[in-house]
Amino acid sequence: MLKLYHWEPNANSGKPMLALAEKGVEYESHYLDLLGFDQHRPEYLAVNPDGTIPALVHEDRVFTESTPMMEYIDEAFAGPALRPKDPADRWRMRWWMRFFDAYFAPSLSMIGWSVFVGPSARQKDPKELAAAIERIPLPSRRVAWRKALFNEFSPDELEESRRRVQFAIGVLEAHLAGSPWMVGESYSLGDINGFNLAYALPLSQPDKCNDQTTPHIMEWLRRIYERPATRQTWAKGRTRLAARIDILERA
Repeated sequence: MLKLYHWEPNANSGKPMLALAEKGVEYESHYLDLLGFDQHRPEYLAVNPDGTIPALVHEDRVFTESTPMMEYIDEAFAGPALRPKDPADRWRMRWWMRFFDAYFAPSLSMIGWSVFVGPSARQKDPKELAAAIERIPLPSRRVAWRKALFNEFSPDELEESRRRVQFAIGVLEAHLAGSPWMVGESYSLGDINGFNLAYALPLSQPDKCNDQTTPHIMEWLRRIYERPATRQTWAKGRTRLAARIDILERA
């Protein structure tokens, strides 16, 4: 059976989870506690030696990297199409996914780790954390985890991240003012990609993303949240990170 190794329906893990739900594809769920470093344990490293989440196992082949994983899911399984048919629209969808992954996500992630994830992880014993970091296979990920867990982000880094997030919110709001979805009239992987980053913006960036300042983003987020596949996916969450989605309930 199809297997998906994932954390919360949040950021990277949420993308294949939501794509599978939209396609109506059943899968064997393997929940990995990211803050408990399950992704760096030998059992998971046997599946994905890089120790990154998520990983999809289909017909004995392992797929990593959440964005191309979504495209594989859409092409490999029956169900509603999640990519536009028109080549230009498909290019535009990928343009937005690139924008989310390369520009929006890193900055939003730094703020999220600083505010939400880092403080939770730092409740563990510092020696345990240091040992866990040393077990991370990828050097770049060791650096990122060390900075997050020991709160080593500089004021300049955080300020630049806040600037980028504000810019990205402005770009997104301007686009959605003229389009109901990321690509024209069709819900696509571009929306799934963006939603997994942006669903908690009203909570993490309340002065920048709210009904008065960004009404089009808020309506877009709520319409995605109200889809049955989204409800189904976020019901799999186990921590307060996933519970944040409640902020999208309509008054």
